[in-house]
Amino acid sequence: MAKTNYSYEKRARELEKQKKKEEKRLKKLAEKNGTTVAEEAAASAASNKDA
Repeated sequence: MAKTNYSYEKRARELEKQKKKEEKRLKKLAEKNGTTVAEEAAASAASNKDA
């Protein structure tokens, strides 16, 4: 029987938490600015690319 790779599972959970947190942040920012979530995601990706 194969041994479970717990560190991989933990990393996957951490990445999922980060993704949800980022989506929530973008949603709040979009509501605040009156834009769509897609527009905020594009703006966030553009600003991250420049940095």
